[in-house]
Amino acid sequence: MSSEQIISGKIILGPEPEVIEGYICLKDGVITDIAEENTSSENIISPCMVNSHTHIGDSVLKDPVLGKTIGNRVERDLDSLVRPPDGLKHRILQATPQSRLIKSMQRTISDMIDTGTFAFADFREGGVPGVLALKDALKGKNIQGRVLGRIERTEGDLADIAYEAEHLLAESDGFGISGARDMSSVLLETLRDVAAARKKPFFIHAGEKNRSDVEDAISLDPDVFIHMTHAEPHDLRQVADEQKPVIVCPRSNFITDVGMPPVEKMLDLGINVAVGTDNVMLNSPNMFAEMEALVKIYGIDDRQVFKMCTLKGASILNTNKIGYIAKGLSPKIMVLNGSSDNLAGITDPVRGIVRRARPDDILTIIN
Repeated sequence: MSSEQIISGKIILGPEPEVIEGYICLKDGVITDIAEENTSSENIISPCMVNSHTHIGDSVLKDPVLGKTIGNRVERDLDSLVRPPDGLKHRILQATPQSRLIKSMQRTISDMIDTGTFAFADFREGGVPGVLALKDALKGKNIQGRVLGRIERTEGDLADIAYEAEHLLAESDGFGISGARDMSSVLLETLRDVAAARKKPFFIHAGEKNRSDVEDAISLDPDVFIHMTHAEPHDLRQVADEQKPVIVCPRSNFITDVGMPPVEKMLDLGINVAVGTDNVMLNSPNMFAEMEALVKIYGIDDRQVFKMCTLKGASILNTNKIGYIAKGLSPKIMVLNGSSDNLAGITDPVRGIVRRARPDDILTIIN
């Protein structure tokens, strides 16, 4: 049985977000009409967001000790927190029963849905069992999850590891590699070739703590780079020339004290830049907070930030919900209360969402 729905208010429309006042008509989830006219509604109609890089297995630990306390300052050490195989997160994951892991991931997925995210890409540790755990957590959830697996073994017979990699790719959407220095170059090249043969993406962390792994990561010709916080201008020019996307995680970089990614330089070079919240043990998966950080700390244009957290993420993850609102499409839409105590008085809905909107401003999620 078909269903029709009409919603009205201020609509954030199109891939280059412009704002019109009017209504949207949806039939069976597809936008059949968009009309511009005066309405009495203060609601804001926006595409939902894309969280382009997460580690939601970290949901089992949300308040870790970040490092040594010296005086009034905490000396933070990224490697001790997240580097495989002995970082804190990996020790916690190994000690966590599968049932508890799945339940923790389910709660984070629900949190993402409730806070306006319609798609995410997760670097899933734990080999095939880890991938299957996330797929189990996704069952019945109205969200698109891209599961990027990671092999368990990094040493031993290459043929055996390649076999494990084939099995992993059969269950996952691609590879999510921790870094170019975390395993041998021969093994990394093997994994890249396996992914290419199966026509599945190869994502890799690079340049998060320093530049030591950036050139090695670039030489692997990955499909997507994560972080590139310490990439030099010539690194970014090469990435731009090769038309490779970059996913940045500003709040994660702040809390681990590794520096600020050169987002403005990436954008100036024409790199397709999207945004993720990274490890759940360090940050909530709240994309509103990520947008606010980008616009207020980096000073990036509001509309550029909005696109990075919607359309650009959707294009990198190849979702079927598009990431913007237009006639004939079937996007995931969030309706925000433009007359809430927080949003009342804004003059531009895009600026308002990027600079100050919160999850509690969401009235409903559609489609």
